[in-house]
Amino acid sequence: MENNVILRRLRYTFDFSDDTMIKLFDLGGLEVDRAQISDWLKGDDHPEHTKLNDNKLATFLNGLIVMKRGKKDGPPMLPEKQLNNNLIFRKLKIALNLKDTDVIAIYDLVDMHISKHELSAIFRKPGQKQYRECKDQFLRNFLYGLQFKERPESKSEEREDE
Repeated sequence: MENNVILRRLRYTFDFSDDTMIKLFDLGGLEVDRAQISDWLKGDDHPEHTKLNDNKLATFLNGLIVMKRGKKDGPPMLPEKQLNNNLIFRKLKIALNLKDTDVIAIYDLVDMHISKHELSAIFRKPGQKQYRECKDQFLRNFLYGLQFKERPESKSEEREDE
């Protein structure tokens, strides 16, 4: 999934203001301004759209972890230079303090039924035999389920649009 889409989806899901977005990046260790955030949130077809790189999304997700879970003792988390869907999913699970049963319930909200074994394969290390790559659709469904959990009114709006 594109980083800009993930950022837009999380902003909408949690109803983050510009100030909150700036604070989240700051908590992750990156100083940004309102104009940068605005350019990252613009649609792909907008002339001022700016692509959000992996390092900056990792910084944002680290800031989300700090905001939701509190600052960890020791050195600050360093943002990854490269992200994949598995890492993004793991960071969201950590930030939101979700257990496997919580994640499964989120998938149930979008009528996607997964087992604990399928889920644990996503969170394994890439070298392990049972490791499974988190495909875009899998992450997208999680983000939609999370949106429906956090903003139940959006589920009825979604159905009206169809």
